[in-house]
Amino acid sequence: MYNKSEIEQKIAEFLLQIKAIKLQPTNPFTWASGWKSPIYCDNRITLSYPAIRTYIRQKLSELIQEEFGSVGAIAGVATAGIPQGALVAQELGLPFIYVRSKPKEHGTQSLIEGEINEGQRVVVIEDLISTGKSSLQAVQALRDAGYEVAGLVAIFSYGLDVSVENFQQAKCRFATLSNYSALLAYAAEHHFFPATDLQLLEEWRKNPSTWGKQLTNTTHDHI
Repeated sequence: MYNKSEIEQKIAEFLLQIKAIKLQPTNPFTWASGWKSPIYCDNRITLSYPAIRTYIRQKLSELIQEEFGSVGAIAGVATAGIPQGALVAQELGLPFIYVRSKPKEHGTQSLIEGEINEGQRVVVIEDLISTGKSSLQAVQALRDAGYEVAGLVAIFSYGLDVSVENFQQAKCRFATLSNYSALLAYAAEHHFFPATDLQLLEEWRKNPSTWGKQLTNTTHDHI
């Protein structure tokens, strides 16, 4: 049985342990959009740790079966969703394709790489959901190509209201292994930041577009 709470905490532990997630509430990062953020997440780092990589592959596979039942193929989102998607497709014994961020500039000018049957039921794999914009562009590309998108799964979500709204508007279900709320609970319990920073971290998720503008920032591009 899929134990949601246990998995959320374990993923949070792993991501903090290997510094795939960094928390800097008093010295925030800047996303490409200009938003200030106390958190930076790079789940590509998990690929360098075999035990963590295996755990994520297995739990993403279980999450797909829990949320979407039987599917015909897995689609990764370029670029960070490609290796995760390929690992999950291998685990489930399913065909794999991936969606480029833009069409290839030469040759076939393909946007979707790989071959599966038209109309096949596909689950999309992402490493991270922030606003959901790039993920949903991939979902739409698959729909335009004639595939049935059952939904999307990712390793981690910031849990922003805008992402929930974007997925609802696109009529696309999504699920993640862990999220910002679970991460804060684990990080607070295990003293990854001073207790006085908790309110600052919680406030960011409520108003990410205006949070932290008064603070000195560390610039770091993010989507």
